[in-house]
Amino acid sequence: MSRLKVSSNYVEPLVMFATLLRWFLLASATGIIAGLGTSLFLRALFASIEQTEKAPLWIHIILLPVGGLLNGLIIYYGYGKGKLRGKDSVIAAVHERGGTMPVKTGWIKPLAAIITLASGGSAGKEGPCAHIGGSLAAWFAKAIRLNAEMRKRMITCGISAGFASVFGTPIAGTIYGIEVLTMGQLRYDLLFPAFVSGVASFEISRWMGIPYFYYPFHGSTAGFDGLIIRIFVLGTLCGLVSWMFIELNERFRLLFGWMQRKWRLWQPSVPLFGGLILSVLILFLPADYLGLSLPLMDRALNGEHIAFFAFFWKIVFVAITLGSGFYGGIVTPQFVIGAAAGNVFAHLLHINPVLGAAIGMVAVVAASSNTPIAAIAMGFELFGSSIGLYMLAACIPAYIMVGHRSVYPDQLVTFPKSLWMQLQAGVPLKNEHIHISYGVLKRIKRWQKHHVHRGAQPPGKRY
Repeated sequence: MSRLKVSSNYVEPLVMFATLLRWFLLASATGIIAGLGTSLFLRALFASIEQTEKAPLWIHIILLPVGGLLNGLIIYYGYGKGKLRGKDSVIAAVHERGGTMPVKTGWIKPLAAIITLASGGSAGKEGPCAHIGGSLAAWFAKAIRLNAEMRKRMITCGISAGFASVFGTPIAGTIYGIEVLTMGQLRYDLLFPAFVSGVASFEISRWMGIPYFYYPFHGSTAGFDGLIIRIFVLGTLCGLVSWMFIELNERFRLLFGWMQRKWRLWQPSVPLFGGLILSVLILFLPADYLGLSLPLMDRALNGEHIAFFAFFWKIVFVAITLGSGFYGGIVTPQFVIGAAAGNVFAHLLHINPVLGAAIGMVAVVAASSNTPIAAIAMGFELFGSSIGLYMLAACIPAYIMVGHRSVYPDQLVTFPKSLWMQLQAGVPLKNEHIHISYGVLKRIKRWQKHHVHRGAQPPGKRY
């Protein structure tokens, strides 16, 4: 036994080196493949958006319902009249399907996303990139005959690669691809391959001319003098904004589902009605909330005055777009919503609006996606280290405040965010039943009985 132990001590470094070498080769190949795929998609997307983003209002009014109908048709028939819908989720592929992704439906989401954004639908660009990265990684893993556990890890690398490529943030991409899978847990064994694939994908995208934008913060934070407390408050408010974002997305999804059943609508036509509603809204509201809405985000990050309800209207536009059946990403909208909300709340809290917008942008991502570590890393990459303390101070309370909900219902949950809440670990959020703890319920009932008893006493008997 002792000889075996001594032998293991000396062999282990060789095994670890072989592990590093193996993952460096596999993750590099995955990152290169994913970088090529996402870059081709982004170039096609940007070319499509350029053709329509400066079109007159009446063109947008026509394009939105047309884009909705095209989305409905592509998704309905591409997924075999809905039978295959939901079986190409990259998160579910890791948790439920042994790291496999269908080949024949791989084109649907990228094409639908291009149509959504080119027609003015309010969505993001990272969803299809994560899908492309995860799909290409799964197909590559299958082609070289890796086992199920390795395929799951390769998909994680593909998600990281897609995220790093779309935003130019390889560190955040590394963490995001792992953190988005499970709320409350970060697998350190996946950090090295996710990092290698993220960096490789990012370098390929830069080589292919994908533009990236960074916003280094040059303002003054002037010591603590209460600013850190105000940042905590800002983070808490951003958590509530994220709560609203998730809830409205779900409510509009249910609303459009009810409309389809109530009026017996042909399923592919439902996004058309979503497009019609958006067309009506832009007759009364600015068209800034259509598409990626990056100019709105830029104005907020530049410290310009933003309409108080801008973040709310962006939430509504996204909820109508995605809830009615358009396909698109959901992280870019979080950037815009967070930057607008941070700018607005900064004025109320007497914070530099540029700082508020930057903090709000990462805090809403931390909360809505349940990825606080990735959001903080993204803040460092986009805004620099000078406001790192404040990003941390906002992202953590925002993550807690949003509670046990997410824009990704396939996320697993491992630990509750509060000891006053109870849940079953290892269950996707979409199937999870969150309960208030028995102890808290007892205290509430005791408080209710006490106040009912006091209310029943005659006025002269109260002390």
